[in-house]
Amino acid sequence: MKANRSSVNDPVSEQVIACAYKVYNTLGFGFLEKVYENSLAVELRRAGIAFEQQYRITVWYEDVNVGEYEADLFADGRLVVELKSVQHVVEKHEVQLVHYLKATKQPVGLLINFGADGVEIKRKYRDYL
Repeated sequence: MKANRSSVNDPVSEQVIACAYKVYNTLGFGFLEKVYENSLAVELRRAGIAFEQQYRITVWYEDVNVGEYEADLFADGRLVVELKSVQHVVEKHEVQLVHYLKATKQPVGLLINFGADGVEIKRKYRDYL
């Protein structure tokens, strides 16, 4: 499956981002990640976006389950959303999202940080051959 780069700016990801800005404008910086996750869930529900919180991701090595992770949100059955509440996003946060994309075989994900300087958005995508 090859990711279509135009899918990076798809309507669902844009709606999720808009909801994240609404949450940040209401709460500001400084809360725990879980508070932002729960608040974003409220906004996604209001926007009519289907999602799962703490979406379980299984990592397979050949045919053996070798680990499990939980993404903060999985929207519209295709968009992995990882949330942070840190001063600034660092490389390990981005790598975490890329690993989630690889494990789920989803082409697009959002890393949303409710940071000190405002909402920071990183879109990540993977091409699958």
